Amino acid sequence: MVMYNKNPSEVVNKASLELKKEIKAPEWSVFVKTGVSRERPPEDPDWWYKRAASILRKIYMHGPIGVSKLKTKYGSKKNRGSKPEKFYKASGKIIRTILQQLEQQKLIETTAKGVHKGRIITPKGKSLLDKAGK
Repeated sequence: MVMYNKNPSEVVNKASLELKKEIKAPEWSVFVKTGVSRERPPEDPDWWYKRAASILRKIYMHGPIGVSKLKTKYGSKKNRGSKPEKFYKASGKIIRTILQQLEQQKLIETTAKGVHKGRIITPKGKSLLDKAGK
């Protein structure tokens, strides 16, 4: 219940510092855009860890959740010049890689709850986010 009362940006920033000790950003993360709708890669050098912390928080709040729903949550509108803007989903490769890294650290696990399949947070992941929320 702690997570629902806290400022999300503070929790994500603190959790990203903890995740930086546990996971490593791939070499290609320096060059990649976060989605089709973006023109350039992120300027923040620690964007990988912030995205991982944000995904961990989303799984905490909305789990079980899959890659497709996360792609939609992190997508945005693309500026198409004089044509109307159009919504595009975020990059699936980035989200899948982060989910795999979080699973290797035992922070999330794959499960099926009724008709809903996806990732849920483990007690280790909950404690990491709860510590970041304090």
